[in-house]
Amino acid sequence: MIGTLDYTNPQNNCIGCPPRNGAVSSIQESQASSLMASTDATLGSHLARRLVQIGVSDVFSVPGDFNLTLLDHLIAEPGLKNIGCCNELNAGYAADGYARARGVGACVVTFTVGGLSVLNAIAGAYSENLPVICVVGGPNTNDYGTNRILHHTIGLPDFSQELRCFQTVTCYQAVVNNLEDAHEQIDKAVATALKESKPVYISISCNLAGIPHPTFIREPIPFSISPRLSNKQGLEAAVEAAAAFLDKAVKPVMVGGPKLRVAKACDAFVELADACGYALAVMPSAKGLVPEHHPHFLGTYWGAVSTAFCAEIVESADAYLFAGPIFNDYSSVGYSLLLKKEKAIIVQPDRVVIANGPAFGCVLMKDFLSALASRLKRNTAAYENYHRIYVSEGLPLKSEPGEALRVNVLFQHIQQMLSGDTAVIAETGDSWFNCQKLKLPEGCGYQFQMQYGSIGWSVGATLGYAQAVPDKRVISCIGDGSFQVTAQDVSTMITCGQNSIIFLINNGGYTIEVEIHDGPYNVIKNWNYTGLVDAIHNGEGNCWTTRVHSEEELIEAIAMATGEKKDCLCFIEVIAHKDDTSKELLEWGSRVCSANSRPPNPQ
Repeated sequence: MIGTLDYTNPQNNCIGCPPRNGAVSSIQESQASSLMASTDATLGSHLARRLVQIGVSDVFSVPGDFNLTLLDHLIAEPGLKNIGCCNELNAGYAADGYARARGVGACVVTFTVGGLSVLNAIAGAYSENLPVICVVGGPNTNDYGTNRILHHTIGLPDFSQELRCFQTVTCYQAVVNNLEDAHEQIDKAVATALKESKPVYISISCNLAGIPHPTFIREPIPFSISPRLSNKQGLEAAVEAAAAFLDKAVKPVMVGGPKLRVAKACDAFVELADACGYALAVMPSAKGLVPEHHPHFLGTYWGAVSTAFCAEIVESADAYLFAGPIFNDYSSVGYSLLLKKEKAIIVQPDRVVIANGPAFGCVLMKDFLSALASRLKRNTAAYENYHRIYVSEGLPLKSEPGEALRVNVLFQHIQQMLSGDTAVIAETGDSWFNCQKLKLPEGCGYQFQMQYGSIGWSVGATLGYAQAVPDKRVISCIGDGSFQVTAQDVSTMITCGQNSIIFLINNGGYTIEVEIHDGPYNVIKNWNYTGLVDAIHNGEGNCWTTRVHSEEELIEAIAMATGEKKDCLCFIEVIAHKDDTSKELLEWGSRVCSANSRPPNPQ
């Protein structure tokens, strides 16, 4: 969407601009005086209202001396709640998780020490096309352009280091160090975040947030965004060419990619699948974007580690339509996908490429998929073939009484917990592969961070996602290595009264790294994880912890978490053998290892 902002009032009086004749009437003086006296007419209150207007009702923050006054004005807004986090990285991850559920998220940190700490989370949001508004409390306006050295800096009078870092991981940067254009800068930043579906950076000088100004009236000009439109002729040509290409195919298939979300094309993708009858699959990072109860759903297409029989159908097709794909070394399993460009239609959020050409720009994905639905001949050949060769998956070996709990048994029980009232958060690691095999009931949410793959992301993301959709119970699957990176904000989950269920899979190391390239650095110090969470809980709020070693203990723990403790944050530490991994991770790890270890090309 493209932001179109009008900064004039309905009576065409230019608020905050000097009159043409250089004089101010007594009426204008009275209005200006009234506005300037209002505590609602401040930069901080304007930012708070804009956040509420775009759907943000919770902002994740870590206080610092440069943002304290700003936080005062944000929390004064009735529609906005401040969620204080334990560190900036988790605040950014929480805004990421929140944006996945609400469409936009926000975090507030302090200058440089906070900004550079949150930077990693903002980079992850950028990679996943999430509009996160990162607000930083900046230096006093009087310090700009001087030779002064400030605290929280690297000891140079140049204050631009933080800005330069954010320029590479945000789509727009606003440094607000005067009131005259603050209104425009804030609105443009917010509009750009929504338009580009990427994070933006807003730095606000610490002495400006509480100063009234005529442009920050209580009821500012409504924030409006005009929709992006497809080029009509280009759309018609793309649909015509795609229909001709696909209708010639004997067994075409459809595969959904992660950019379905940023294109807001999930419904259009399903509409097309309903109409054409093609077998459909999703790339791993698109799990949860396409309903898995669809009658022609195959599962996850992930090359050699795909859902059973899915890769065989996709890679043997004579035409495939990929909607919003990202092909990287992880999603391609070390560049080992057996796909051919001449068989593919690649649909990106605003571009369609058919085989080796032609390409059509300014064509929105959702418009293209919807229009194509009415043009294609129905063809169910690929799904019928899948139905013929499909053999039902076997169940894990039955556990003996008291036998050490196996991970595949754990996920068999997690499967039974899922419903339309739950959501799954999968941490980087073997949880990627085990959670991919979960069959999501209608309405069940699913999130993971595949493109950036930052370990520890899931703790903050669980906090943010659960805060955004309190009607769903979040089930998070986190490895012990990842949990050690970001464990502190379990504290914030308890403070917020959340009732998520965290399965902490304790197998003594970085298992995903072990399968790519093993070494002593992949072994980590074991913690008393339940004891840690009990100490964080400290008798304040609702939290319940347990440790399980066997299937019997797991069954009891799940019964407690979903019954008596259903209103508590539940932390279940699962003790697993260090070599207990999914077969998919074993295959994937060896292929990624091979890709990573390719020798240099000859010079």
